[in-house]
This record gives sequence, structure tokens and C-alpha cells, in this order.
Amino acid sequence: MLMRLENVFKTTLAAGIAAAALATASAPAAAGDGGAVAAGIIGGTALGVLAGAAAASAAPPPPYYPGYYAPPPPPPRCWWQPQQVWDGYGYVVQRVRVCQ
Repeated sequence: MLMRLENVFKTTLAAGIAAAALATASAPAAAGDGGAVAAGIIGGTALGVLAGAAAASAAPPPPYYPGYYAPPPPPPRCWWQPQQVWDGYGYVVQRVRVCQ
């Protein structure tokens, strides 16, 4: 669920940046603008680098979450014990495996 929200956020951010870039109207260049075009290009590049670094630095989740799974049950306790068993002709004492 968390990864899905991250993907939605990244997609929305990318769509917003693309829409903002397409929606801005570019003004014709003028000689006396004081470097505003260069500042805009440098600032846009810096923001793009920051957004890309933030999107790329998200680490994938670990493959196993130990807190969410119950530990395996303990193995059964077993032992051998003599027991009277009917063998078809009569009762005989045999060792039988008993598990709890």
C-alpha cells in the first residue's frame, strides 16, 4: 500500500511539473532583461535535479517483515513407550512412538 502511494505521488509530481512547463508562456527575449532567462533555466534545472534525486532515493522495502508473521510452532514432543498391542492372536508388548 505504501509503495502504491509513493508511485501515485511521483506520478502526480511529474504530471504537475510537465503541466507547469507546458502552461507557462514564454516571452520574447530582450537584451536588457538582467539575466532572468539564465536564472530561470538554472533554477528549473536545480529543481529538476532535486525532484529527481528525491524520487530516485526511495529504497525498496525489505523482502521479509519479521514483525508481521507468527513464529513457527515448536516441533511435537515424541518418545517411545511400551504399550500392549493386539496383533490378531493376543496382546503383545511393543514399543510405540507417542507424540503430544
